Amino acid sequence: MTFTFRPVDPLQDAELLHSWVTHPKAAFWMMQDAKLVDVERAYMEIAADEHQHALLGLRDGEPAFLMEYYDPAHRELVGLYEPQPGDIGMHFLTPATDTPVHGFTRAVITAVLAHLFEDPTVDRVVVEPDIANKAVHTLNEAVGFLPEREIQKPEKKALLSFCTREQFEKTAVPA
Repeated sequence: MTFTFRPVDPLQDAELLHSWVTHPKAAFWMMQDAKLVDVERAYMEIAADEHQHALLGLRDGEPAFLMEYYDPAHRELVGLYEPQPGDIGMHFLTPATDTPVHGFTRAVITAVLAHLFEDPTVDRVVVEPDIANKAVHTLNEAVGFLPEREIQKPEKKALLSFCTREQFEKTAVPA
């Protein structure tokens, strides 16, 4: 599967993103009760913030998933671990579907990591999924993430995990 990326347009993409983030299968995204205006506002805030970014992953030109990345020295993990130069934080969301494609989510996280590692200044990707999200822990480990420890964020207990460029390259399946 081949994906391309484009920045989220907070107003144009809000309706689509709202349908994704409020779906019951997106519970770990913690926007279940968000109204359309809440989604617009959240992505306008990200678009205006130099330390975080939101991209749509496209498959054949159509939105297929959401990825966010951030500077953990300034967002999400401030005070929860000691960021290293070259660290970048990441979230991704594959929308719920009635016709799941085997291997799709693994292809998405692989594309997300490959995209982040295209930046030569990125040495390590940091994630902090909910401790209860066992499916994403398994997926993360499959692409090279190593769990470090549990951390308490304001909104959740999370599993702090890291993936270096080298760890990712060892697990990357050739296209």
